Amino acid sequence: MFFRALTAAFLLASPAFAAPLALTPADPQPKPSELASGLAVAYAYPGEVRTIQAANSALGKARKGRPLRGLSYQDNNEGDKTLTAKTGTKVAAKITGYIRFDAPGTYKVNVISNDGIQASIGGKEIAFNDGIHGCEPAGVTEVSVPVAGWYALDATYFQRKGTACLEMDWNVGGKTGAVPDTAFAYKK
Repeated sequence: MFFRALTAAFLLASPAFAAPLALTPADPQPKPSELASGLAVAYAYPGEVRTIQAANSALGKARKGRPLRGLSYQDNNEGDKTLTAKTGTKVAAKITGYIRFDAPGTYKVNVISNDGIQASIGGKEIAFNDGIHGCEPAGVTEVSVPVAGWYALDATYFQRKGTACLEMDWNVGGKTGAVPDTAFAYKK
């Protein structure tokens, strides 16, 4: 909860230093009948993983995992499984799908992870926090959403040992909070 409060304060107080990243909507937009709730994920279980580069290398041998409900996995307890993986440690994950923005406009997004994360939305990198670290924010990214709809989401995540978390916050209508799981989908 401390990191969510810290992230909320940062999202509300951070000044805009650069122009928002202009996101590109999925084209074509996926049909509702093609989508399932959550995000697709594939896992690899390398002997050692300390960087995004090592995770990407291990993901060459990834196997499809049980879909994620979204990006709302708060810091767990040591020994708990990471996301929907088979284990809690030495996990690399490739996460794909879509995020839905219900209205055009400028949004502030932040990804919180333990350990490394590299994520993009609509073709633009919105988070990069490499290496071994506790559950911490990658930093706020301001994005420009030209039209309401679905935007491709792609992420590489890894967890080495200890506790794990993977969350995404956004600022919508002046309110900061977790992106609801209902905003995520993947192709069946």
